[in-house]
Amino acid sequence: MVLSPADPAACCPPLSAQPLSRAQAEQVAPLLKALADPVRLRLMSLVASHPGGEACVCDLAGAFDLSQPTISHHLKVLHDSGLMDREKRGVWVYYRARTQALASLGTLIDGLDPFQSKGSRPSSPGNHGDHRPPPEFFRSK
Repeated sequence: MVLSPADPAACCPPLSAQPLSRAQAEQVAPLLKALADPVRLRLMSLVASHPGGEACVCDLAGAFDLSQPTISHHLKVLHDSGLMDREKRGVWVYYRARTQALASLGTLIDGLDPFQSKGSRPSSPGNHGDHRPPPEFFRSK
């Protein structure tokens, strides 16, 4: 059975439920890699939150100090990974976030607690007592 790379929930239980197989990890990694770039993460957010849920490069260029071809390249990476759909209308290409793909990634990550206190973090062979606090973004206010 071949699954779409943009449907990790169909292939994978939450990360905290059981270890991923090699095949599952290889299926999900391109999605996470696509979102790991700050420009692409912002583009995903801008498109998903844009009125009507879609945007073209002309709508997005003002948010970046980048050329239109560079923005188009990043949008293509998001599309090729399965995180965005696109539709050509005349000379413009409109992008729409695949909200199901984002929800599937959320399901995959579900159960991981970024607020877990260091005192309750289990010690494991790979942990080596690493009790770093979570990144500022994840700290409760």
